[in-house]
Amino acid sequence: MKPTHLLPFLLVPLLAAPLTAGDMPLGKPEDAGMSADRLRRIHEAIQRHVDAGEISGAVTLVARRGRIVHFEAHGLMDIESKRPMQKDAIFRIASMSKPITGAAVMMMLEEGKLRLNDPVSKFLPEFANPKVAIPKGTAGEFYTIPADRELTIRDLLTHTNGLMTGGIGSKSGPPRMAEGDTLAAYIPRLGAVPLDFQPGTQWAYSGYAGPDTLSRIVELVSGQPYDEFLRTRIFQPLGMKDTFFYPPDDRRPRMATLYSKSPKGLLKAENQDGFSLKSYFSGGGGLMSTAEDYLQFAQMLLNGGELRGKRLLSPRTVDLMASNHVGDMFNGKLGRPAHGMGYGLLVGIVEDNVTAGLRVSNGSFGWDGAYGTQTWIDPREKMVTIVMIQTQVPSVQRDFDNAVMQAIVE
Repeated sequence: MKPTHLLPFLLVPLLAAPLTAGDMPLGKPEDAGMSADRLRRIHEAIQRHVDAGEISGAVTLVARRGRIVHFEAHGLMDIESKRPMQKDAIFRIASMSKPITGAAVMMMLEEGKLRLNDPVSKFLPEFANPKVAIPKGTAGEFYTIPADRELTIRDLLTHTNGLMTGGIGSKSGPPRMAEGDTLAAYIPRLGAVPLDFQPGTQWAYSGYAGPDTLSRIVELVSGQPYDEFLRTRIFQPLGMKDTFFYPPDDRRPRMATLYSKSPKGLLKAENQDGFSLKSYFSGGGGLMSTAEDYLQFAQMLLNGGELRGKRLLSPRTVDLMASNHVGDMFNGKLGRPAHGMGYGLLVGIVEDNVTAGLRVSNGSFGWDGAYGTQTWIDPREKMVTIVMIQTQVPSVQRDFDNAVMQAIVE
């Protein structure tokens, strides 16, 4: 698929129409220390991947010094109908849900309703007396031993928990949640699953089990269903009008189509809702959002926990969230560089961009999603960058990072 003949119609130039992103001020790139000419290379970088048939389209956004300097749609929302990508397209953000869950937990920490070192069993008795799986010799067989200590809130936030992390203990875990499940019904089942390693000794991605357990704990300590908590405590205060766990009927026309790569080109996914379910509110990967909406959340963190007079967190709490809690354990995991990375409280951190080989400032933090979405929050440059796609192509993210950084001219 090389729809270059559609380029004049699909390109949404930076200056062709008013930029909008909530109440975020709009600014000339040069006033924010960036080059308008060089920012156009973002479109060139994304279009190369569209022309190569790797992605159908994308939305990209850059805000620096509190002003939007780039907000653009590229390619198609849907290949079959040839519908141009819209800037207000809704994307399944998958694991970009995790930083939002991290912020929710930190809000409860600030209110004194939990501590990082609290045992999970304080809130969910089913998690008391955890066991660790030990291989028995025959492939797939194991026995269990008592864990050295109980799982803590910090273990869940840092992926140092061994809970459903793909190891031998995970094989005895319950089936993935299904329609009709709830956090209240499903999460207690995880308490009986043997851990893949001793708590706190390794980093391994607990893609849904750890963050979803945190989502249930937020429900318990706040007294609100998790979707209601996020809506009333984070989304509404920040003006995030298009972020939810399951799309209302009136939003479905704005959803970008989800595709997977194949030797025959991009294939439309059978399940267009991804990890989203109507009754199960997965803080690990269930949210949908727009670039505009996610900017509000990311800018709040960049501002030290506040946006437009609405304070969700203190600056010191954001610092704690964006600090490395795992030493060297994150390096080389989950396709990350072998050196130069750290991991905070449901966010990844760039500690040494040269060693990591990344075009992102040291101290930047953020996360990405299974379908290719990504955000970086860059305190050094006072910048938020967001790329939204619906096919996992890591080179799109790296090319976007490069195009952004080369556009900074002061």
